[in-house]
Amino acid sequence: MSTEKGESERLRVPQPLIKSRIASGRGAMEQPNVTGDGDAALTPVFWLAVLLTGVITGLIGDGLMGILQIAERVAFHYRGGSFTNAVAATSDVRRVGMLLIAGCFGAGAWYLIRRYFGHEHSEIDEAVWNGTGELGIRRSALTSVVSEIVIGFGASIGREAAPKLMGGAAGSVLSQWFRLSAAQRRLLVACGGGAGLACVYNVPLGGAIFTAEVLLGSFTIPTVMPALLCSLVATGTAYLSLSASPTYAHLPTYQSSASLLTWSVVGGVAIGLLSVGYIRLIGWASVLRPKGLHVLWAMPAAFGVVGVLGIWWPQLFGNGKDMAHDAFFGLGGLGILALLWILKPLVTILTLGSGAAGGVFTPFLATGAVFGALAGTAWIHFWPGSPVGAFALIGAAAMIGAAMQAPLSGLVLVLELTFSGFTLALPMMLATLIATAVSRQVDGYSIYSARLPKRREATS
Repeated sequence: MSTEKGESERLRVPQPLIKSRIASGRGAMEQPNVTGDGDAALTPVFWLAVLLTGVITGLIGDGLMGILQIAERVAFHYRGGSFTNAVAATSDVRRVGMLLIAGCFGAGAWYLIRRYFGHEHSEIDEAVWNGTGELGIRRSALTSVVSEIVIGFGASIGREAAPKLMGGAAGSVLSQWFRLSAAQRRLLVACGGGAGLACVYNVPLGGAIFTAEVLLGSFTIPTVMPALLCSLVATGTAYLSLSASPTYAHLPTYQSSASLLTWSVVGGVAIGLLSVGYIRLIGWASVLRPKGLHVLWAMPAAFGVVGVLGIWWPQLFGNGKDMAHDAFFGLGGLGILALLWILKPLVTILTLGSGAAGGVFTPFLATGAVFGALAGTAWIHFWPGSPVGAFALIGAAAMIGAAMQAPLSGLVLVLELTFSGFTLALPMMLATLIATAVSRQVDGYSIYSARLPKRREATS
């Protein structure tokens, strides 16, 4: 091997312990994902910050889920099992009343938060994509607590937005304490956001991939390693009070088939088009949501509408977890599946459009599952043999992959949420690929980019 300077020396940053190249003289950096750290140097101080962000995020996840559980218990005497059954066991007056209380409380609380802490940033996607990663801890914390309370009282939004935001806020605060650079702060905030999602749903791998694919758009080593560590630590820490079981447990082992593969093509196209419509509605509702004092009447009114609908369909209360659960088991007839598929995304968008702050991950995963079960129920009349629950799993992965514009995240999250689905890997991959491609070609927005706040000069 030549020993001339430039042929044998290692150029990578950080410098490896072995200073000489391999016998061919070729560089390790020829592999695209192992080039240098870039702007966000992975220093020992940064790794300490990642570790602490994971621990704090896991503890915050425990606390937020504790608040959610208390609210559910107060509102509907819920202590475990099916939240829908707990809601259905209460009177019609209580159902409507709880959502009206949630609407009034949320409206007043968010009005005050936005008035007195409006100068602080509390949009993690905006902070990572277009900013320096700075998040205001006071506004983030108050927004997150209010969000979990109103969800516990039945609001039709997802619970993941609060821990995602607070994981990012923890990273933002620690980056200031450790005097990290702007690039390191953005990376740390993104890792905290993905870890927040990971710890409350017990999806450590999905949370890390979400960080890389959605928040950072990069699968390089300097991105993936801190994302993995942060999600790992946060999820492990959250086991102090949260279950290590999957969110959707004990699902049957569904087998792939020619019928499911064929349906995945048709279903993937349909879900891709549906996701475009849903995302456009989210964008419309986000821009038109009430400002200032108008939220004080708009939110109670919107929550009241959902409460009245919940008299007949209690499945609309909460984030939709039970809807997805029943669909994964193949439960429900054509009528109820069709109604829930239409109503769930609409009431979620109505809730967000009223000025509420919350997530859309589980509501849209549930919508995909219900659509898959609905379409599968019709499909097996022409091509029998495949269980309805298998269509629901495929539909959930395709919908969330297309809606997030993140097919890998969609697939891995559904696999981790169910601890099942590996035997359906081919049709799930096919449907998710097609749905994401259709959504990207037709429009290209996601449930996250569609919710970015309005600015003077928008870009396509």
